[in-house]
Amino acid sequence: MSLEKWDLRKVLAELQQHDGQYHETDVEVDSDAQLAGVYRYIGAGGTVARPTQEGPAMMFNNVKGFNDTRVLIGLMASRKRVGLMFHHDYQTLGQFLNEAVTKPVWPKMVEEKDAPAHEVIHRATDEDFDIRKLVAAPTNTPRDAGPYITVGVVAGSSMDKSKSDVTIHRMVLEDKDKIGIYIMPGGRHIGAFAEEYEKANQPMPITISIGLDPAITIGATFEPPTTPFGYNELGVAGAIRQQPVELVKGVTVDENAIARAEYTLEGYIMPNERIQEDINTHTGKAMPEFPGYDGDANPALQVIKVTAVTHRKENPIMQSVIGPSEEHVSMAGIPTEASILSLVERAIPGKVLNVYNPPAGGGKLMTIMQIHKENAADEGIQRQAALLAFSAFKELKTVILVDDDVNIFDMNDVIWTMNTRFQADQDLMVLPGMRNHPLDPSERPEYDPKS
Repeated sequence: MSLEKWDLRKVLAELQQHDGQYHETDVEVDSDAQLAGVYRYIGAGGTVARPTQEGPAMMFNNVKGFNDTRVLIGLMASRKRVGLMFHHDYQTLGQFLNEAVTKPVWPKMVEEKDAPAHEVIHRATDEDFDIRKLVAAPTNTPRDAGPYITVGVVAGSSMDKSKSDVTIHRMVLEDKDKIGIYIMPGGRHIGAFAEEYEKANQPMPITISIGLDPAITIGATFEPPTTPFGYNELGVAGAIRQQPVELVKGVTVDENAIARAEYTLEGYIMPNERIQEDINTHTGKAMPEFPGYDGDANPALQVIKVTAVTHRKENPIMQSVIGPSEEHVSMAGIPTEASILSLVERAIPGKVLNVYNPPAGGGKLMTIMQIHKENAADEGIQRQAALLAFSAFKELKTVILVDDDVNIFDMNDVIWTMNTRFQADQDLMVLPGMRNHPLDPSERPEYDPKS
């Protein structure tokens, strides 16, 4: 095992050894709409409104109003870059993460003196405490409901502390000590914990860690059935690095934070309290989301009451993600690929060679499955594979099945195959009435295919 500890700074130091993968600027930028607008043209990719492209991760060293704070964006906005950061072939990252899930390396506790995330501590009881002045969270567009934390890993536990979980949520800074958090109904273990606390009319202690090794960030996006209730996804990151993620006790809450984070926020999800997401803007919009459209503002977000903000002393790094960018594809798509591979390998071993969730589906809505058929008797297994994926992953909308001679990472090759080996009247399967992701605009009742 490596003696040097993994964190975001170690990853960035390695990344700078590869041409074209990292860029930084000292030009002043405003975190309000400007910063994300600049990066859109440099390297956002994904379903971001055109023009955009794949490009380097970018560090903004001079953010207006935030002395000594840097903002990093686009770290995972390239699958090849994720492969470099994980020291693994980008085409088999799904298999790599699947193995990590089955062989977790669980996190370990460290003392506060060994936690860089706690070098500077701001408490909500401080006279000038204001998260909007401490946290350089960008606003993506002028229509956004406010500054958003888009890549913060939320840690929480059941009331009896027997189960813990980490997940990523969209979180908007609403007031000096108040954050609105969107927890998708039925989709996150953190949500189950919050329901437990709410039924008891108790605030739920949580921490939010920002500025992390991407092994933690990507590992945190695994979902059931791959990581069942009570499975702590930090074990996945530990397996990727063959080194346990270090945790430290919160300074104001009874919950753990990631010790080598750049920033942590501490607080409580308040019981029976809700807030209108766009209460400060009344635009009706939240922020640009992964399908490539502005998300609607939620009328009743759950509320986090912030009790502390901690960060590193030397030039702390605030990390951000553009919702529809390639970065979301890496975060959501690669773990889903791993999960699908795990499921189909148990049911029809050796028949699904690889899986890819492309940018066109934002990492969640579409998957391409590479099928190996040995003889005529194998005909039909491809449909079984698709049905397995649909049954396990409710956010999945489109599955494309291709032969083993097709490069699933080359969309021209995939579309060529659809044009020359596919007849819709014979080969297309439609499954009516299936549930899909609530952020898919065509899922809305008012959807009109003629519009």
